[in-house]
Order: sequence, then C-alpha cells, then structure tokens
Amino acid sequence: MIKIYITEDHELYLEGLILLLGKQEGIRISGSCKDGKSLLDALPGLDADVLLLDIQLPDIEPEEMVSSVRNARPDLKIIFLTLMRGTRFVHRLTKYNIQGYLLKSAKLEELMDAVKTVAAGGTYFSKDIDINPKDEDFRNTVTVDEKRIGEILTKREMEILRLVCKEYSNAQIAEQLFLSIGTVETHRKNLIAKLGVNNTVGLVKFAVKNGLLE
Repeated sequence: MIKIYITEDHELYLEGLILLLGKQEGIRISGSCKDGKSLLDALPGLDADVLLLDIQLPDIEPEEMVSSVRNARPDLKIIFLTLMRGTRFVHRLTKYNIQGYLLKSAKLEELMDAVKTVAAGGTYFSKDIDINPKDEDFRNTVTVDEKRIGEILTKREMEILRLVCKEYSNAQIAEQLFLSIGTVETHRKNLIAKLGVNNTVGLVKFAVKNGLLE
C-alpha cells in the first residue's frame, strides 16, 4: 500500500486528485492540505510514503518548502506538480534530491507510473519536460501553458513585456503607455520576479519561447 499526502492550493484540482487516486488499487490518501504552512505543521506526524506537492504554493517558495520537508522528513519521497514545461525549476530543485517532477496536465496513467516509480525508490520526470535541452541559451527558460500565462501576467505586464522585446527603453515605454518611468521600472522588476528569469535577456527568451511576440 502506497500512502500519499497531497498539498495543492487549487481546490478543484486537489479534490480531483483525491477522488481519482483514492480509487486506485494499492493507493491510500493519508491526507491533504492547501498551503505550505499547513504542510509544515503536519510534517512531524505525517503518515505518508509519497508527497505530491504543488510547486507554486501562495505562501512559500519551492526551495524553502522542499528544504523544510527534507529536514523534517528525509525519507519522504517528493513529486512536484507543475503547469510549467520548462527546466528552470527542475534545475533549481534537483539539489534537494526531489524524486519527481510532473505536469498537472499528465494523464492518470502517467501519474500512477510516477507514484509507483518514486515509491519504489526511483525517480520520475515528466516525458513532456526537456531535462537536457540542446539549446544552452534556453536551458533555464520557463515555458508556461498558454491558458496559465493570462493568470500569471496582467494585461499591462504583457504590454510592457512586448515593448521590452522590441528594445524599448523604460523612458520609451513610459511615453508609449502614458506611465511614469518609475512605474515601468516596477513592472519590469515584477515581470522578472514572476517569470523566474534573471534579467531583460531572460524576459525576451521567455516571450520568444512562449510565442508572445506579435
């Protein structure tokens, strides 16, 4: 019997996982929660073999979360669940000895393969994530599901991102969009933080790889 604990902040997806996995032979859902704090509180007495963990919880960064899990429960197998197809988070988290990285769009069959593989001591990374991309320039560029981009970026941020890709300066963007230069600088910093890139070059690579340029 494989005991699974799930941490996922989207209620419908969480309920769907509990319902589907709970019906599978050899699987028992030992518990669930919707945020990082609740998981940390539950860790000392957590009765689970595998942790299905949303990579983007609202109250804690993934590195902090997995580091805390490792310190409290080094035996617990971790499979990250994500909407992002790029490798940036994979490379950031492998140093914490995670066992799996799976797209939320995966079919039940693949999810079960991942759970069984990880529970048996192996590792499982989604077939749809290029762990070793040939293009070195895009190694750490995140690719986001098209429907998800609209949830991550505001309309204004999308406008600014496209102008950044056209090599507009902050002053030129401010003039184009009738904003102050300080506001544009803030938006640019927010874009870098939200998309997990390091600089303007990273923003351009993200836009290119996700087909956001007009």
